[in-house]
Amino acid sequence: MRLTEARLLDLTIILVAAVALAALGLLNGYMQFVFGLVAVWTILCTGLNVYYGLTGLVSLGQVGFFAAGAYAHAILIQSGVSFWLALPAGAVVAALIGCVLAIPAVRMGGPFLAMVTIAFAFIIEHLAIEWRTLTGGQNGLFGFTQPRLLGHGFTEPNLVSLSIILAAAGLLAYRRLAVSGWGIAMAALRDQEISAGSLGYDPIRTKLAAFAIAAGAAGLAGGLFAQLMQFIAPSNFVLSQSILFLFAVILGGAGTVLGPLVGAAVAVMLPEFLSGLAEYRLLFFGALLVAVLLIAPRGIVGTVAAVLPRRAGDVTPADPADVMAFITPAERQTLTVTDLGITFGGVRAVNGATFEARPGDVTAVIGPNGAGKTTLLNMVSGFYRPGAGRIETAGRDIAGWSMHATARIGIARTYQATRLFGALTAEENVIAGFPRGTFGGIFTALGTPERRSMARGLLALVGYRGEPGARASDLPHVDRRLIEIARALAMRPGVLLLDEPAAGLMQGDKRALADLLRRLADTGIAVVLVEHDMELVMGISDRILALDAGEPIAFDTPAVIRSDARVIAAYLGEGTLSVPGRTLAHEPGAIDRLVTRNLCAGYGAADVLQSVSLNVRQGEMVALLGANGAGKSTFLRTVAGLMAPTSGQIVMDNADIHGLPPYQIVDRGLVLVPEGRQVFPELTVAQNIELGAYRRRTRPDPAELEALLTRFPRLRDRLHHPAGLLSGGEQQMMAVARGLMSQPRLLLLDEPSLGLAPAMIEELYAILAELRDDGITILLVDQMASLALAASDRGYILEQGRIVAEGSAAALLADDALISAYLGGGESRAEAAQ
Repeated sequence: MRLTEARLLDLTIILVAAVALAALGLLNGYMQFVFGLVAVWTILCTGLNVYYGLTGLVSLGQVGFFAAGAYAHAILIQSGVSFWLALPAGAVVAALIGCVLAIPAVRMGGPFLAMVTIAFAFIIEHLAIEWRTLTGGQNGLFGFTQPRLLGHGFTEPNLVSLSIILAAAGLLAYRRLAVSGWGIAMAALRDQEISAGSLGYDPIRTKLAAFAIAAGAAGLAGGLFAQLMQFIAPSNFVLSQSILFLFAVILGGAGTVLGPLVGAAVAVMLPEFLSGLAEYRLLFFGALLVAVLLIAPRGIVGTVAAVLPRRAGDVTPADPADVMAFITPAERQTLTVTDLGITFGGVRAVNGATFEARPGDVTAVIGPNGAGKTTLLNMVSGFYRPGAGRIETAGRDIAGWSMHATARIGIARTYQATRLFGALTAEENVIAGFPRGTFGGIFTALGTPERRSMARGLLALVGYRGEPGARASDLPHVDRRLIEIARALAMRPGVLLLDEPAAGLMQGDKRALADLLRRLADTGIAVVLVEHDMELVMGISDRILALDAGEPIAFDTPAVIRSDARVIAAYLGEGTLSVPGRTLAHEPGAIDRLVTRNLCAGYGAADVLQSVSLNVRQGEMVALLGANGAGKSTFLRTVAGLMAPTSGQIVMDNADIHGLPPYQIVDRGLVLVPEGRQVFPELTVAQNIELGAYRRRTRPDPAELEALLTRFPRLRDRLHHPAGLLSGGEQQMMAVARGLMSQPRLLLLDEPSLGLAPAMIEELYAILAELRDDGITILLVDQMASLALAASDRGYILEQGRIVAEGSAAALLADDALISAYLGGGESRAEAAQ
């Protein structure tokens, strides 16, 4: 019979413990004591490995729990309590203290959590010094009665043997915890806390458990330490010990089973080999840690494990019929959203959204950038608490429920940017969805053979063809999309929320996705789809909710939505804003400022841009248009050097800039004003604008700033205000001014009107028209197609990464390809059925 990885680890731990126990008889008394210290450190580091290695939280105060366990044990022993009661009592005391401390601490996270644990360690140290009647103060406590078992009094070798056995038991327990529902939940929270919540995992409960386990293990180690030392004092529990404990976990390999043992052995044994240089111990430790982080960032055990072959095991994927039966809801759920709304800082992100997603239907939510689509999904899934309205499913109003509570009632979701658990394999990511937030036994493996088989069946269902044992962080974009859908299906949802699942997929993958979504809906799942690929949406949807600036404007069949004037206006712009026409009598220059030839670029294995060829001539204003997800921003980022093209050519002023770093492209005069403005909120408006001249050889002249303030008069009164206090429109003007300060030969504008009020948009476009007439070359991407074309000389229409139409602005405004690019041109599912 082949040994599985789990069995091999168990046997390794048992073998190491047996060898250590056998070696005790061959060692002198001092080396036996050193072995005992290694065992004590292993116990403590195993608990810390749960907290840091599994959950990803940092504690720099473990020495406080170590001291709490040691003093509790020592005080109980001196009070006449049996060793066999005092030892676990010390662990329980430390665990209880950990729980009390964790309640406020785990809500903070990051450096705040680390600071809380440091403060706790200081408190414990000073309590040990000042509470003399209980702790003995600086004199400490000593003279602890040795334990007896079955009439036999323990000697020091016996106590060391007990420590080794407990250390081995701790490692075995960690191995089982790591593959249980609790361990998977902790690893999920470490990698993606938001995604873990959407699988039903309660983050507070999980972190509390991890904190308690780490504190309890430290308390148990403290009791053994007190018994081994026969003397404890505050000097044994200084803060630097906490750093050494964390050092040992990282050095050995955080998150690995044997890492605490290896790290503890190095941390305890190294000073023995360097006993003549004891005062330089921390220096050597620091140098060793730096070396390990540079050479082996996964630690000693993690690095060795990475080069060893891993076997995913011989598991046959579940039969497709069994997979479909598994995901078919036992009870069909209808999702009913009524007058849902939410406000952020006085801005209504969603207002009055009302729709019904029925079992067996694909209900799509569409709208331009900033319409509130993802915000709507975030409220339904519990990520945001709505300010108004109802969300009803399974007979309950779930508005305001937490993410994990929402998931447990049968709502699963995917994300716009995939949120897989990177340290887990593809198969483990899917397995993480099975419990729907119920952890099960703390030492009960979550990945049973039946679940592994079903996980592989779900991966096959969604079209994943990769290795089930591959780490999610190493997978290409397409595979990550598919795994995330499979993980959501593992929850057996009644309602499935999908946020842009087709983003970045190739055309063939999109067709397969469309077929999959229809098959899922046919099982009785209520599928809610947010997607920018209108061809996909129109082809598979039963009903569509259209949003614009947070307001619902239509909810009907695809055929009706595609011809709705309000929907067309939302995507292309109302056409009511006036944009000044060209005032120059001459045509823009014929010199090509920018040329791209067969440009391809993308994320991972998928090319978003496919053979894009266009040119922008000197003095022109050219619009690049298309639906969300067509590849417009990807094109700008690639030209600006923020993304590496996979093939093709980028030429500016007859010089190839393909593959140059962004700062060198800026030096050549190409400047990008990115989507979302990307201002520096703590700097003033003047400082933000002056940063645009950073790459110039000469400092900006005060007259240049004055000229920009004349062009952007709104900024004059706010020149010395923090940029973060400006309105969205003012920030956009400042971002354009910052770009102009660099004296660009070509200015790229990415969605300058996004999120702005109509009056602000008109003011901004009037300024852009002035820039155009002043001869500045501009390549413009904007969701308001009619407005962008009104200001531009020429335009290109991008659809699914390809140029599908080009020409003068007037010609494109009258071209049906424009509406087709935004709202799709294929027949809908209902039309196909007729």
